Amino acid sequence: MPRHRLGRQALASAVAFVTLAALTSAPATAAGPDVVAVDFAQRTGPVHGGATGGLYALSDPGVPGDSLVAGARPRTVAQKAPDGEQHPNGDALTVADGFFAAGGDEVVIYMQDVYSRWPYQDLGIEDYLAKVETMVRKVVRERPRDKDRFVWVPFNEPDWIWYEDWATQRERFFSDWKAVFERIRSIDPDARIVGPNEAFYRPERLRDFLTWAKETPCAGQDDCLPDIMAWHELQRERLADYRSHYEHYRAMERELGIGPLPINIDEYGNRRDMSVPGQMIQWISLFEDTKVDADMAYWTYAGNLGDHAVRTRQANGGWWLLKWYADLTGQTVKVTPPRLNAADTVQAVAALDESARRGTILVGGGAAPVRLDVSGLDRRVFGDRVDVVVSKTTWTGYEGDAAEPPVVAATRAKVSGGAITVDVPGGDVMAAYRVTVVPSSGPAPAADAPWSVSVEAESATLTAARVFDQDTTADPQLYATSGKRDVGGMNQDDSAVTFPVTVPRDGRYRLGVYQGTNKAPGRHALFVDGKLDRIVQYSADLGWTYRGRTDVEIELKAGTHELSLRTSTGDGTRLPGSDVTLDRFDLTEVRGPHRAVHGADEARLSGGARITRGGKGPAVVLGGKARATYFVAARADGYHDLTFSYHAGGRGDLRVSVDGREIPGLRATRPGEGASRARVYLPAGISKVEVGGPARLELRALTTVRATASDGTVHRVEAERAPLGGAAKTVTVPGTSASNASGGAYVTDLGGASAGTLTLARPDGFGPGAYVLVVHYANADRNTGHPYNTDVISRHLDIAEAGGTTTRGVFRHNYAWDEFWPQATPLTLKTGDGALTIGNATAPGPNVDRLELARLVAEVSNR
Repeated sequence: MPRHRLGRQALASAVAFVTLAALTSAPATAAGPDVVAVDFAQRTGPVHGGATGGLYALSDPGVPGDSLVAGARPRTVAQKAPDGEQHPNGDALTVADGFFAAGGDEVVIYMQDVYSRWPYQDLGIEDYLAKVETMVRKVVRERPRDKDRFVWVPFNEPDWIWYEDWATQRERFFSDWKAVFERIRSIDPDARIVGPNEAFYRPERLRDFLTWAKETPCAGQDDCLPDIMAWHELQRERLADYRSHYEHYRAMERELGIGPLPINIDEYGNRRDMSVPGQMIQWISLFEDTKVDADMAYWTYAGNLGDHAVRTRQANGGWWLLKWYADLTGQTVKVTPPRLNAADTVQAVAALDESARRGTILVGGGAAPVRLDVSGLDRRVFGDRVDVVVSKTTWTGYEGDAAEPPVVAATRAKVSGGAITVDVPGGDVMAAYRVTVVPSSGPAPAADAPWSVSVEAESATLTAARVFDQDTTADPQLYATSGKRDVGGMNQDDSAVTFPVTVPRDGRYRLGVYQGTNKAPGRHALFVDGKLDRIVQYSADLGWTYRGRTDVEIELKAGTHELSLRTSTGDGTRLPGSDVTLDRFDLTEVRGPHRAVHGADEARLSGGARITRGGKGPAVVLGGKARATYFVAARADGYHDLTFSYHAGGRGDLRVSVDGREIPGLRATRPGEGASRARVYLPAGISKVEVGGPARLELRALTTVRATASDGTVHRVEAERAPLGGAAKTVTVPGTSASNASGGAYVTDLGGASAGTLTLARPDGFGPGAYVLVVHYANADRNTGHPYNTDVISRHLDIAEAGGTTTRGVFRHNYAWDEFWPQATPLTLKTGDGALTIGNATAPGPNVDRLELARLVAEVSNR
């Protein structure tokens, strides 16, 4: 677990390396671009992909969402000991199956998390050894076929827990390490052990430990050395120090004649880093450069991928950087940033996949524009002309949903002497960029970013409100804030934040409001040009500065307008929940239904799939076991058209699955150009789409488009109007609540001792087949005893089809009992009309507002 007390002391003494002005989101004007040199001729080793693991990244099966985890594809996660008491969830055995299915490699078990208190209570080594024996035997018994994928951390931060005084406690640590090491190996002789896992890189202690461990026989072997070296890099200044720590450690290994051991930096980063692409790229570059595994620290709550998951299965802007990093294939290449070992500066990672003929650069961390001096472009790989595409992902808040990152720049460039120059837009210190370089083919690439503008709340005109500093350089343990200031104190009847915007065209615009609502839903009145436009409904968040983002769409004429968020509609009465902090406003042009094109270079390839680059552009060649996997985003629950464009070498079926569920009926009907379309119900967030096809099928693109026309086929029922059983009851929302309960009521006391149930009748035509059940739920269950982690608890509902089967749905914590989020559960119904009874025989379920039952596939066509 991240060290809280000492970490705070270290962070408080941190020295700011850059000024406040350099860290705001205002565009840089006076300074020139930051120049990053990328040499594709200098290979630095195979892509490792280990930098984006997470401590307690997972909490329960299905949380934070299987497709979301698969998209980020962490190599390792660090989770609690089986049946441990430190936290209510995150058990290593409970989450393992979903993690491995999503492409994960190793589960790191924090053994001392078997204890309930933090710091861990010291009950003596015999007490601990008994617990060690129980947990190791359980893993060996329950996971005989893959127990090698679990690695063991005997001690967590022993430099301040149990063994802080090295002068007097060194020999005790050696003795205890040997005892635990031998107990683990006595049960599983092949077990891999991780350590010493200290809170800081402490070379004096580490040298003592390695010297002793090398010379001391353990468990029938010549030494007590760990199989994997681990320590923590938690403070802001570690962005500058880590490489020297790594190099010092490797030199120590050579001097002592051990290793080189694999390394896992199994806790890294601060609160201000998580979810922020411009911060995370700095950490990723460190760990990929040194080819180590690394796990993001657990500062907030379990099951949200280190603050990169929104609700369940939705992605924030930071997640897209994790996904881009997971997409890297081939060999990394040499990158030279302006300042290599300096915190809060531009950093980058680059990779070359010769088989795909693709170079990829991930860069970010500064406010100025970036100039990429790219060299080493082998003519045999890239040809004489290349297509360069620059995509941008930026911070969207911790609970702010982000769709596919837009292309902000694109060009077709001539390669001269193996070199090109790429200009990356600046002005956003919280952003990261992906730059892809491929041989030119097909139509020239083009930017597709819609018109957008951002306004900091603190720069607006304030009425009965005030600005608060959130200086994340001085205190990196603050949550991220755009511009490092926000607006709060909106607790008066006339509190308002007002700002002008100038839009280029008549049309529809999406206003994104970054807000914190402190564990309760909230509301503001949105005025446009002095007239009430609508009530903005805010979701509950973890706290005032753990930002969410709420999107509303408004109609605007070309020209300048005044937008104002107010605590009252003008009647002199404050809206319920209107004491909300505001951070930033994004206004973005809406150009029709949400649409995204996923080309061949967006696909993850498996089973022998390969990319070909012909006259009509790149395509994935399928056939046999070859598969192309895409991760697509839905902004809202509902139907979407998934269109697969291809050149077919002959007739044959497309083998398509969405989140593991087969979509039948897609077929190439004849040789030549073709397209197959499936209208599929996608829950909001990330879905995994896997595509196979007949021999010689060349898949050019997957295009997704929102298809609202079919949403009318969804069967919707207010929970309070459904038949209730047991002690389940209806609650009417009081006028003092800012609840978003539809119909003003919801159902509570489902499951548990009350045995409450709710029954959903199936309408005509909803016979056997594949469905999605969306439950609008509320669950604010949590423990309260941990010093700084928020111990949230997921709840479950069992969905029983009369005459059919029962499916369990998981519902993560959502901060408030009267604020409802949609959560989708896949169902396969067996009967013609069996009703669905919803409850939980073993534990309380969440509150439920309404239910929506939708066929998975509405229609299929081939042309």
